[in-house]
Amino acid sequence: MLEIMEGSHAVAKNVKRCRPQVISAYPITPQTHIVEDLAQMVANCELDAEYLTVDSEFSALSACLGASATGSRVYSATTSQGLILMAEVCFNASGMRQPIVMTIANRSLGAPLSIWNDQQDSIALRDSGWLQFYAEDNQETADLHVIAYKVCEDHDVLLPAFVCFDGFILTHTYEPVDLPSQEEVDAYLPAFTPYHRLDAAKPLSMGMYATPEYYMEFRYEIDRAMHRARDVFIKAGREFGEQFGRDYSGLVEGYRLEDA
Repeated sequence: MLEIMEGSHAVAKNVKRCRPQVISAYPITPQTHIVEDLAQMVANCELDAEYLTVDSEFSALSACLGASATGSRVYSATTSQGLILMAEVCFNASGMRQPIVMTIANRSLGAPLSIWNDQQDSIALRDSGWLQFYAEDNQETADLHVIAYKVCEDHDVLLPAFVCFDGFILTHTYEPVDLPSQEEVDAYLPAFTPYHRLDAAKPLSMGMYATPEYYMEFRYEIDRAMHRARDVFIKAGREFGEQFGRDYSGLVEGYRLEDA
């Protein structure tokens, strides 16, 4: 149904429809409205999830990483200095191949202190092993969260992802957004089936020590998964278009390239 709403509210509503089982985030401008909405949904029993309040962004992503390792679908959101504080855990999440989806409300990095829009935060984590999806408007932002879970959780990918949209320019702007129903999202996005998870009955180690020759293999496999993710995204974007009428099978959208 088409509604006029703030970008952050649209994100929160579509994340809810993705049925995350664990959410952990630390509020930071301009991401705050997203996690406030989700926390209220959990408190109102509108969303069956554990919302973990923590002391920092580092702790938030660490909680998500642990929950994902047990086989839960997880979600977080951050921006700017918060994402940089998460940097260590970002590398752990991709190295452990956990399909975490996290919203980035793109914002400048200090110094000088600035809360305005800039993509330095997510670009700084370019080589961290996370897929990065950038939205042009709030409709794309809401849609890309549903697609991101489908891509990340594919067993040919199993990588985490940032869904990035402009702080304030989109997060706090009201636009017409067509959000799918819960039933429609359920038909598109199946329940998470982990490829591997922590299980006392079948013990395994994640994030263990690795000598250089094994470390290289881990990084190489991340690169291979990144390349496979392109085809998975194209397929997921095409299926999304068939079901919802908005096709995302193109990886990059050009802008005024005719005489470039």
